[in-house]
Amino acid sequence: MGALELDHPAPHVARLTISNPEKRNALDRPILDALADTLPQLEARCVLLTGAGDIFSAGYDIGHFAPERLAQEAAELVANPFERALEALDAVEVPVVAAMNGHAIGGGLELALSCDLRVAAEGARMGMPPARLGLVYSHTGLRRFIDAVGAARTRELFLTGKLIDASVALGWGLVNEVVPREEAPARGVALAAEVAGLAPLSQRGNKRVLRELLAAPLDERVLAELEALRAQAFASEDFAEGVRAFVHKRAPDWRGR
Repeated sequence: MGALELDHPAPHVARLTISNPEKRNALDRPILDALADTLPQLEARCVLLTGAGDIFSAGYDIGHFAPERLAQEAAELVANPFERALEALDAVEVPVVAAMNGHAIGGGLELALSCDLRVAAEGARMGMPPARLGLVYSHTGLRRFIDAVGAARTRELFLTGKLIDASVALGWGLVNEVVPREEAPARGVALAAEVAGLAPLSQRGNKRVLRELLAAPLDERVLAELEALRAQAFASEDFAEGVRAFVHKRAPDWRGR
């Protein structure tokens, strides 16, 4: 199982490190639950989120699920503890910096995108693979990508399932800066310390204003339709097949149902 490590590498900076090295820092239930439980309790002027070793996060950890319950357990992981963790991250009142020390895939990339600023290591690759799993992504997650990189780039990420390099991500606005791989951890700390050194009331206030400006509630009828669409995907044969194919490292046999 993975773990979430907490330390304070600079004054007023709380660093959370995703540590699941045997599974490329994949997001399992203990890590996601720890994020949801720890974030509201932090006393800091800036939060720094990073990964252990040379990868940020490879996304959801679905490789250990029981074969007979693969799709059900995968759906529960995506829909419950992951959403809780994102809600906790969204609710942090102070700025949050992501030090993307390596690849960020799927849920790992959305975690980074939930942060206010992102530093990426050269050579880090990023991508969103829901179409490779038969998953309809959440409307809140897709809105997060649209806010960051616009509709055209969001379509490119989600409808092709391709991986992009950190240098491309910089051009898209997916990350704020790219640094040599060996410098990424230190640069993350330096940026977080810089942010933490600015006026706390201003930082909290400006972040709140930005959040409110970007919020655009959906019509309740449309929201219900989108939630139903996602639920249908979770219950589909294709989702079960996509998860099985991912676990067994083979090409999926899509049936469209």
